[in-house]
Amino acid sequence: MGQKLDGTVALVTGASSGIGEATAAVLADEGAKVALVARRRDRLEALAERLGGAERALVVEADITDADAARQAVGTTVAELGRLDTLVNNAGVMLLGPIVGAPLEEWQRMVELNLLGLLYCTHAALPHLLRAAEGEPRAVADVVNVSSVAGRVARANSGVYNATKHGVGAFSESLRQEVTARHVRVTLIEPGATATELAFQNRPEILEGMAQTFGGIEIMQAGDIAEAIRYAVTQPRRVSVNEILVRPTEQER
Repeated sequence: MGQKLDGTVALVTGASSGIGEATAAVLADEGAKVALVARRRDRLEALAERLGGAERALVVEADITDADAARQAVGTTVAELGRLDTLVNNAGVMLLGPIVGAPLEEWQRMVELNLLGLLYCTHAALPHLLRAAEGEPRAVADVVNVSSVAGRVARANSGVYNATKHGVGAFSESLRQEVTARHVRVTLIEPGATATELAFQNRPEILEGMAQTFGGIEIMQAGDIAEAIRYAVTQPRRVSVNEILVRPTEQER
């Protein structure tokens, strides 16, 4: 028996670590060829080797906050692997802290990656996804947008991060309504506290506060979120999983 994604191609952004790396692995495990998109080529090449080399994984070094680079990443994927069936918009950054006196460059980084990068990749990918959904092997395609609990509940000291993730949720639902009748499914994944590199880009005083908030609970691993993505994209054509909120058992909000 073949795997559920045999004959398909997936593109994963932010694939050099964390949720993106784990997601690429589970999609490959399901039979997909995977385009690995991120800026750290050395990590992508190491991951590609683990996934089976050039026959199973394509390394695409790109900064998706540049619209041309995002478009080229999608174009390279289709040119090299022949099609595109699944887009996982995972790349993101979380820079927390008070709004008052915040470094503007942190806000710009979040808007550019969490929102604009996602939009650029989706815009470039949609014609290919719509085409894939018209025929074999699955007659369905998927857009998976990785958001956050912060996309559901606004909290102090995460104002712009909240804004970007709420934006991802709104965009996802609007896109879903536009393309679902054409069998392109849109899934919003909203993780709670997860052990990735995401937190460690924050300033030391922010990290100290995060340690106080989450230090006493068992947080999730990147693979836990990858399994939620696997669940969504391997459903039968008739099933569209629109939203998955997943928190550590001990996380209250």
